[in-house]
Amino acid sequence: MLGVSRDTLRYYEAQGLLPHPARSAGGYRLYPAQAVMRIRLIRGALAIGFTVQELRRILRKRDSGAAPCREVCELAARKLADLERRIAELNELRAILGNAVRSWKRQLNDHHKLPARLLEDFVTAYPEGAAALSPLLSPGLRRRLQTSEVKCK
Repeated sequence: MLGVSRDTLRYYEAQGLLPHPARSAGGYRLYPAQAVMRIRLIRGALAIGFTVQELRRILRKRDSGAAPCREVCELAARKLADLERRIAELNELRAILGNAVRSWKRQLNDHHKLPARLLEDFVTAYPEGAAALSPLLSPGLRRRLQTSEVKCK
């Protein structure tokens, strides 16, 4: 009905996003009618970039009678700024990669010598790219990579 699996519902319950429902005599979960709206809210918030942790905090405040509207707005504004930054990075990456592909095609047409070492040439031409994280990474993975040390043996 909502396109949500049983495992997802269990996950939402375990994370405190969805209250634990009553159980039938046979042990089946019996969700109240308002659970449909709650699940839609959860899915919508996750779709626009809210994290489970942020959503848990917001929903706990709501459930306790508070109105976390300012917090929601501030979080959304930060997500918008992050999205705009990522779009700018993607536009820059598109331009760099477009130039590289055009150059590589010329190089491959002019020289039939293989291997052409295209990636090596790219790293030489754009050394900052070798140290940067791709804007295609998910925000969560990007944060983990930026905050963790790379350990080599």
